Amino acid sequence: MSRRYFGTDGIRGRVGTAPVTPDFVMRLGFAAGRVLAGGAHSEGHSRVLIGKDTRVSGYMLEAALECGLSAAGIDVLLCGPLPTPGVAYLTRALRLQAGIVISASHNGFEDNGIKFFAADGGKLDDAVEALIEAELDQPMACLASRELGKARRIDDAQGRYIEFCKSTFPAELDLRGLRIVVDSAHGAAYQIAPNVLHELGADVISIGDRPNGFNINEGCGATSPELLARTVVAEKAHLGISLDGDADRLIMCDEHGVIHDGDQLLYVIVRDRHRHQAVAGVAGTLMTNLALERALGRLGIAFERAKVGDRYVLELMQSRGWVYGGENSGHIICLDRHTTGDGMVSALQVLAALVRDKQGLAAAAAAVALYPQRLINLKVDTPGALLEHRSVEAACAQARAQLGSRGRILLRPSGTEPVLRVMVEGEDRAEVDALANGLADTIRHLDSAR
Repeated sequence: MSRRYFGTDGIRGRVGTAPVTPDFVMRLGFAAGRVLAGGAHSEGHSRVLIGKDTRVSGYMLEAALECGLSAAGIDVLLCGPLPTPGVAYLTRALRLQAGIVISASHNGFEDNGIKFFAADGGKLDDAVEALIEAELDQPMACLASRELGKARRIDDAQGRYIEFCKSTFPAELDLRGLRIVVDSAHGAAYQIAPNVLHELGADVISIGDRPNGFNINEGCGATSPELLARTVVAEKAHLGISLDGDADRLIMCDEHGVIHDGDQLLYVIVRDRHRHQAVAGVAGTLMTNLALERALGRLGIAFERAKVGDRYVLELMQSRGWVYGGENSGHIICLDRHTTGDGMVSALQVLAALVRDKQGLAAAAAAVALYPQRLINLKVDTPGALLEHRSVEAACAQARAQLGSRGRILLRPSGTEPVLRVMVEGEDRAEVDALANGLADTIRHLDSAR
């Protein structure tokens, strides 16, 4: 069954354009409330938590969601700005029926979105999302006044989440003696990440911590880690931590300002765990660098690829009974610490490995020397049809034959826009660029001839 609104990570789009409008979000709240009301607790009303990042549109969408949920008889708990994984944690810890996050993650402030967590702190099941979409087709009504839901704020939400993050760091270790730069992307972790690190003993330099509603992810954070790298070098710090707007992504840099992506950080975590307990396997995606797969292989750890998206990584992990997985974009999942990807928790796992080994980030990640990778996004009208064209298939076959076992080629359509993504990875940068450009030119020529 195809979904009209929910993508791989909730509903997202440009604010003011369907579906991210106040009237739709109010109806979404009502529809979700009608579906979730079946899990009412002993007091009679289901309870749902709403968190958000720092976008100016969050105020409007929070009010719309609260209105729709209340009209459906749901009690609403509001926690204000809180990282997406923080909402997942509190949903589970407070025994709520669901958690809702208002965020467009790493996108600019003009976008926003809605994503849901189930009672266990995991992603909402596809079947439940389908029920919510079906309920959206029904007319919105309002329960009698006696049956309406109430709303209240959780004043200590940030403090609760800070303590949770700290609890994932080994009690016998601390961060004393480490000078760390942390970039919160002017996003949801701006009051949390610096405090977590400081309370564990680090000397903290905080940047990206002055949100104004419009500057989230702007030239900072995990999608623009160059600011972090410059600051680490200028401040003579030992390393840097960069999160995105909703703090579920992590990118780090070493003392020399060299940036390390999610693949390298995942390796540091897994290698450390593997020294103390068996790690059966690790899940990645189609975009995971071949260097990680080979480095894990040298440790005797199995590796499999899922479709791009942390939702699919988690599904693969659960199907295999594995604990660790992630994406090169910085989504890292450690199911022995949390139910979902968490940038701050992942950073603490990396730091624990470094402290335990008395080693810097550059040395710890040295085994994963990333292969050159070139990604070209082509705007085309019919990505699927072009993928199946014999000229494209022939060009891909020729390029794969040239690379052999020295690299990979991946062509995939975007799941959210008319874009065909061309990725080539290999040992030689010049060869990678040439093959990627050749494939892109073939596709452009075919698309223009249609």
